[in-house]
Amino acid sequence: MKVSIEISMYPLHQNYIAPIKAFIEKLNDYPTIEVSTNHMSTHIYGDYNTIMPILQKEMKESFLKDENTVMVVKFIGRDVRKM
Repeated sequence: MKVSIEISMYPLHQNYIAPIKAFIEKLNDYPTIEVSTNHMSTHIYGDYNTIMPILQKEMKESFLKDENTVMVVKFIGRDVRKM
């Protein structure tokens, strides 16, 4: 099943740009998903069973580095680029 995921990350401190960039760079290391960004969020496209373990790993790593981070995630059960 293809999915589209939108993530907005909010590190709750003044040095907020570095953790966001690091998270996006980690996601871009996976050739099995497609990642695009804009000023407000990061969009991930791909197969549900491929994306979920990646998100689980990378979100956990982000929280372990900085527990004062909020992530807002939206899941859509299809590839919205093909609507």
